[in-house]
Amino acid sequence: MKLTDKLRAAGLAIILAWGWKRAAVALVAGALSSLAMAPFNAWPVLFLTFPVMVWLIDGAGAGRWRGVPAAAMAGWWFGLGYFVPGLYWIGYAFLVDASTFAWLIPFAVLGLPAYLALFTAFGFAIARLIWTRDASRVLAIAASLTLSEWLRGQVLTGFPWNAFGYALSKPLALAQTASLIGLWGMTFLSVAIFASPAVLIDGSSRGRKPWIAPAIAVVTLLAMGIFGAVRLGLHPTTMVAGVKLRIMQPNLAQDERFNYSAKAEVMQKYLTLSDRASGPQSTGVRDASILIWPESAFPFFLTHEADAMAQIASLLGKSTTLITGAVRAPDLPPGVRVTRAYNSIYVIDHEGSVLSVYDKLHLVPFGEFLPFQDWMEKLGFVQLTKVQGGFIPGTRRRAMEIPNAPRVLPLICYEAIFPGVVAARDDRPGWIVNLTNDGWFGISTGPYQHLQQARMRAIEEGLPLVRAANTGISAVIDPLGRIVARLDLGVEGVLDSSLPSAIPPTIYARHGDLAAALLVIAALISVVRRRVMRRTS
Repeated sequence: MKLTDKLRAAGLAIILAWGWKRAAVALVAGALSSLAMAPFNAWPVLFLTFPVMVWLIDGAGAGRWRGVPAAAMAGWWFGLGYFVPGLYWIGYAFLVDASTFAWLIPFAVLGLPAYLALFTAFGFAIARLIWTRDASRVLAIAASLTLSEWLRGQVLTGFPWNAFGYALSKPLALAQTASLIGLWGMTFLSVAIFASPAVLIDGSSRGRKPWIAPAIAVVTLLAMGIFGAVRLGLHPTTMVAGVKLRIMQPNLAQDERFNYSAKAEVMQKYLTLSDRASGPQSTGVRDASILIWPESAFPFFLTHEADAMAQIASLLGKSTTLITGAVRAPDLPPGVRVTRAYNSIYVIDHEGSVLSVYDKLHLVPFGEFLPFQDWMEKLGFVQLTKVQGGFIPGTRRRAMEIPNAPRVLPLICYEAIFPGVVAARDDRPGWIVNLTNDGWFGISTGPYQHLQQARMRAIEEGLPLVRAANTGISAVIDPLGRIVARLDLGVEGVLDSSLPSAIPPTIYARHGDLAAALLVIAALISVVRRRVMRRTS
């Protein structure tokens, strides 16, 4: 039997599948698709799994109401299969204080994927509404899933983790297209390219040439690779003169012992590790012009502890500045008890003076705040950080001034996963610093995925990104996504590096998601036109 005959047989079997068999096919295809994400980056698997999406929607036509409910149900099962193995690591966070939160693990590991799968279901449903019988249906699913993935990044504060566009982030040459069209444009291309083999089962009757769509997909991949290789060749990594970074990765366990009583132990570890010699010629932290510590570095309000600030001042040389995460108390009248706080970044000089502060804008639901906070707290619920009332969100994103260095845009934790809001077009910084604490998620795939997404922001914006993570992965990334230096997951140490230079603003940095929107609009127009032509012919 020829390969095309085997493919046609497989496709027809999926199209005709119904009931639990149909759900199982969608679930398995979704689960295998998660292998395209970090740390596996096995994106060729999508050539096998994304055609299944097309065949599932093809088969939904036998259902009621034009097959829309059946398509949505298939999409939900596909999404559930995709998100459970991709996000299982969230369950680790509920083991930090197991006595309080362990019972919630099933809700996190299955409940969140079940919710996120609703967006995949919506994408399948929209695709079915505009479905065609020819190769243009690949554009229908690409446009519909791009819209649903974009919505996933917006609704209820958004969670665009492992968007399909990240499948094309490795090899690095393919990822360079993000500098033109951003994550959502990459999502459109990913779905269109990898779903294209589905049309090979259509046959060559009535003038059809089913090989054209896969051929276009291969040509598109080649063009992306060539563009990326040329771009990487034209922009070698260059460094900012006179700026030396030192990133401290303490690898502290995120457990219930991380509290105020551990103040002295935590502080001593930070100071000792930061001043560790990294080579025979190193004199420790005084070699660096910028020392960087990770998110929420201390189990106390840093600026309320005079001895801690004095120790930092003693550590830093006259030409060294500290960028550190810390929990910040709001400004309150004397005697008023502090119950809520900001998740913040401080810039501190060698005299122990705070030069600048940034408060995290995009807080993590259930981690840093609860939806309907007051009502849920009355029912006895608390978020993982156990801050009564939840953290206070910041008011605006802005670049911070750093002595003797380019201005830096601060991003805390998963703020780095949101495209398009990284850098204001009228306030372009020279680099991005991303402080995070992935210690909540142990040795899992989560930190690798987080790094993958942060690196995409560097490529989109044409800005270097410096990442300091408590347990890893800390890294220095140039504006084309090349990792200049890194400390691996679960390692204690310091990372010394120069600061890569920014490049001129990319097309994406200048125009945002305009190109992605035009791709989706053009695809929708093409699909609708094909439907109209078929009805009138």
